[in-house]
Amino acid sequence: MKITWQPSVRTIEPYFQNPGYVKILAESVRVGYENAKSKPEILLTSYHGVPKRYLTQGDPYHCQCQKTTRLLKEQLGWSDDEILTTFQSKFGPEEWLQPYTIKKVAELAQNGIKSIAVIAPAFASDCIETLEEINEEIKESFENAGGEKFTYIPCLNASEPHIEFLKDLIIENGSGWL
Repeated sequence: MKITWQPSVRTIEPYFQNPGYVKILAESVRVGYENAKSKPEILLTSYHGVPKRYLTQGDPYHCQCQKTTRLLKEQLGWSDDEILTTFQSKFGPEEWLQPYTIKKVAELAQNGIKSIAVIAPAFASDCIETLEEINEEIKESFENAGGEKFTYIPCLNASEPHIEFLKDLIIENGSGWL
């Protein structure tokens, strides 16, 4: 607010459907499943929620989340019943995008699903929402409802493929500008 000039700013378009991103996301799922003690019955892609009114006002986020899950499913070669889209981090009184992750994991456990995995594709790196909310609170909801095996698949973080992808994205989007 105190500077007397406006610096140039350039933003990168959302990359939720970028084939390179989807490929490394799928590889992280494969590694997560390989490291799990037993194969999870279902994968939940848990995205940060937003109020439902954003969707009704035209915000594309919900559709972008759905598309990321669909592209991930296709990249993995899975069927529709092996992967679900859910939303976390609801707060306040208004309705948010659904299904809510915390309720969906309990419902799955109550319906006999004993082993699940959860990934947060919209997060580039792990943070309090992924480490505490998903890997603790949501895990607890699943286990309290009768679930037995909960696998948290970490965000891409500083993995070499993710850093390479981001580097290439920056170079591509910065070309001819600086």
